[in-house]
This record gives sequence, structure tokens and C-alpha cells, in this order.
Amino acid sequence: MNVIKEKLSLLTTEPGCYLMKDETGKVIYVGKAKNLKRRVSSYFNREHTGKTKALVENIKDFEYIVTASEVESLLLEINLIKKYSPKYNILLKDNKSYPYIEITSETYPRLIISRPRKIKGHKGKLFGPYPNAYAARKTVELLNRIYPFRKCHTMQKKVCLYYHIGQCLGYCEKKIDKEVIKNMISEVTSFLHGNYDEVRKKIVELMKQASSNLNFEKALEYKEMLEYIDKVLEKQKISLNDNVTRDVINYYVKNDYISFQVLHLRDGRINMRDGEVFPLIDDVKDTLSYFVTSFYDKNEVPKEVLVSSDFDCDLLESAINTKFIVPQKGLKKNLVQMAYDNAKIVLDEKFELIVRDDNRTFGANEELGKLIGIPNLKRIETFDNAHLFGSFTVSGMVVFTNGKPDKKEYRKYKITSGSKDDYHTMQEVIYRRYYRVLHDKLEKPDLIIVDGGIAQVHAAKEILDSLYLDIPVLGLKKNDKHTTTALISEDKEYEIDKTSDVFHLLTRIQDEVHRFTINYHKDIRSKGSLSSILDNVSGIGEKRKKELLKKYKTITKLKGLSKEELASVLPEKVADDLYEFLKEYKKD
Repeated sequence: MNVIKEKLSLLTTEPGCYLMKDETGKVIYVGKAKNLKRRVSSYFNREHTGKTKALVENIKDFEYIVTASEVESLLLEINLIKKYSPKYNILLKDNKSYPYIEITSETYPRLIISRPRKIKGHKGKLFGPYPNAYAARKTVELLNRIYPFRKCHTMQKKVCLYYHIGQCLGYCEKKIDKEVIKNMISEVTSFLHGNYDEVRKKIVELMKQASSNLNFEKALEYKEMLEYIDKVLEKQKISLNDNVTRDVINYYVKNDYISFQVLHLRDGRINMRDGEVFPLIDDVKDTLSYFVTSFYDKNEVPKEVLVSSDFDCDLLESAINTKFIVPQKGLKKNLVQMAYDNAKIVLDEKFELIVRDDNRTFGANEELGKLIGIPNLKRIETFDNAHLFGSFTVSGMVVFTNGKPDKKEYRKYKITSGSKDDYHTMQEVIYRRYYRVLHDKLEKPDLIIVDGGIAQVHAAKEILDSLYLDIPVLGLKKNDKHTTTALISEDKEYEIDKTSDVFHLLTRIQDEVHRFTINYHKDIRSKGSLSSILDNVSGIGEKRKKELLKKYKTITKLKGLSKEELASVLPEKVADDLYEFLKEYKKD
């Protein structure tokens, strides 16, 4: 702390970014400040609660970078957080992959649901995104029944059922006037921009026509379409009398937590909302700037953003290059209030659940780190193996970050060596994983957990030592009921209180790695051929394998044989082994 006091006395009052470090020198928090001396000193000269308290307790050193302006420090903060992925920073989740409605750019276009990887430069005409995937599918279904767009993914040689029921123009056989297609696109575009009158007229005409033909079932379907437009689509429309793409952002703070809501207005409608709730560690105003800048680093930037007066509009406009407006009256001000109301409702309703989840995840992760002597434990990589009598051997790796599963980081491994024991299987997967970590400079875990005993720990440590990697490895010690009772290292055992959050965290990790690995194993098994299965049964060589393949051809036929029937074509011991193998192979 004396070192910190000396550094604080030398701090500049210029703007910049600061990097807080733990006792190992690892960056655990990155922040920005208009006045570095005032901001950094505030961490050490006042009382803190919650995650800020946990952060301060772990700060053993800091460094800082002076910038020319506050805008520059805001942009630098985003980049430093990306680089170091600090434990105590708010790492905003990527936006969900919301569906769009797309009119494809093909000669004969289709109307489909689309989840494009990139919006910019996408060839088709996109509408959305739609937060409600069901509503998007229902809308596409409705429009495809009214407008005869091409329905087949690949052009067929002959007209299909859709042509005969009037939902396709028969593009594969008929010559279609381009003007007809152009008019369809124009009407659907108008509809998806919120102008429902033309489509409503068409549905009314079709409903009357079906009723005149005494096709009352069809008429009822059209009536339901009208109700869908009136109830689901029209009510979303907000009359701003323009087609400006805009977002509305506001926030609410309670008990050291902050809730954000982002309402997305496209074509005069709120068609999506995003929200985040997380502990408030930094100054509120700086947190607002960080949230907005980070959010638009990953999401489409609209033409304008409506915010409350607490946001620093000048700073945000310089950083993001779009217009930020604080409305003073009217509908736009009501929208900002709506975003505030939504942020408040989310935090008020879910506060206890959020705090409880923090205790179960982040809090349990903190306690686990203290128990095993790993300060600022953040990333845990856990491995499990699965095989069937030594065949179809696979491994799975799951990753938990700050106590929560990070599914994008999960990995599957099909074991390639001829080894059929867990020890050598573990050695192969540990080598493949951490050779890759070194080669590709991937993030290293703070802890490796193997779903097995001391032998598995030794196997993993042996490989890590050969790679000159110093990563702690723990095994999950289980009782005869396969329940975790303790964590074990090469030289120590850690007893776990079964009523603790740490125990429940380890149970979640164990269950998750087991589920992930077993599902992969089932997938591999389901794709296994009869030939590859026979390769894994002791006593069946090339000659016997060829005879069995010739006689039975499929796994199903072989599975249907009794032990006696197998013994009639194979030696008794081999028949027993094959029968038991196939019996296990049938299990899910």
C-alpha cells in the first residue's frame, strides 16, 4: 500500500486511462478519468461496498496512460478492456442474433427469415431486426400466402404444390413479367415499413372471395390474418411521422446496481429492445459513457440516439459520430421516460434474483479462488472424457468465466491416439488444447479442472510441465454415488462444504462438462459405421469383420441378434464381448 500511496502523490490531473493490477501483476480493472489523480485516489480514500470493495481489496498496483482528451481516453478504455478482458470490468455481451425478414436479391426473389452475419454489404433487402422470432416467422408466413414469391430454395425443374395453390408464380416453368415481381417487392416493402392498408385490402378481398365460394374454413384463416395485423403489428406502430433510424437509451440505479434499456425504433416502430443489469463499480456518468460506446462498438449505429440529460452528449457524439439528443417535450421525451420505466421495472422486479445469481456465480467463484489460493480467479477450463469399452473416445472442454458458462469457448476433441485408458486420453487432450493456446496466443485459464481423480491430475500436469506452462490443475474427487466431495491437487485436498455456493458451482461445472461430452459422444456414436464398431471389439480381425459385414450389412441387423445367434458364427468369448458392446451401444 505504501507503493500505491507514493504513486498517488505523483499522479497527474490530466485525462487518461488507469489499469488496476493484482499481486501477480495481472490487470483486473480498466477505467477512464477526466482527472486521473482525483479518480484513482477515490478508490483508496473512501469506503466501498459490493464488487467495488472486492476490487479494491485486490488492487496491489496500478499504472496509467495519459491521453490528449476525454474522448481519446474513452476510446482507449474500450480497446484496453478488449485487450486485457479484466475480471472486474463490465464485459458487455454480444447482441443476440435477432432474425431479420429478407427479400433475397435473386432473379426470382424469396421472402425468408434471415440471420445475416454482417448487415453492411448484405445483398438482400433486410427488414428488422425482430426481437420476437415467432412474430417474424408468422409475418413471413402471412406475406408468403398472399404474395406468390418463389418458395423453393433451389430452382426446381417442374412446378410444385405452391404453384397449384396459388402461392408461387411457377418461376421454374413460366415466363414472369419483371414488373409483377417489382410490384410485389414494393407492396411488401411498404407493409414491412408499417403501411398495412394495401395488404389489409388484399386479405379482405380474399376473405370475401372464399366466403362467396362457401369455403368458410379459408375465410376464417383470412379473418385470423386480419386480426394478427390489427393486434400484433399495428399496436407496435409509433407515429413519429418519419423513417429515421433511432435508439432510445436510459438507465436506473438501485443498491449499487445499474440497469440499462435500449429501445430500437425502425420505420416508426419499436421493434427491439436490449437491456443490461450489472454492478455499479465506477462513477455513474463514466459508466453511462462506457456502456453506450461499448454497445455501439458491437451494434448498428442509428442516425440519432435519444437520451436523458445525465448522458454526456458532446463526448458521445465525438466518440461514436452520430447525433445524441436530450428531448425536452413531446413523444420523444415520452420515449426516453419509457426507457427509464423499463430499466426500473427490470431492476426492481429482478433485483433479488440478480443479487442471488451474483452470489451463486461471481461470489462462489471468488470463494473458490480464496479456498485454493488463486487470487482473482476468473477463467476455469474443465475436461471430461467419454468412451464405450475404449471405442469412440472423445473429450469435452467447458469454460466458466467468473462463475458463468462461456459456451462460445467450449471445445470438442475426438481422440486420435490408439490409447484406450483415461490417463493417456487426458494427456492427448491437454496437449492438443494447450499447444494450441501457446501457438495461437489464446487466453490461458487461471485454473484447469479434470473430471477425475489424482491420476488424471498427474496426467494433465505432466503435459503442462512439458509445455513449460504453470497452470494449477485440480481433480474432482467423488464418492461411490458420483457426487463431488473434494478438490484434489498433486499435493493437497480441499474439503468442500456441501451447503456452500462453492459446492454448487463445482456441481454445475461437473454436470455441464459431463453433459457436453456425453452429447458429443452420442453424436459420434450415431455416425459410427458397422465397420468401425467391429474394429473396437476384441477378437474380431479383418477376416471375421468381412464375414460379418457380408452377412449382416447394418448395425440394426446385428443388434437384433441374441447372444446364442452370435455364438453360432463367432467364438463364445468374442460373441459375448460383441453382444455386451452392442447392448451398451444401444443406450442413449
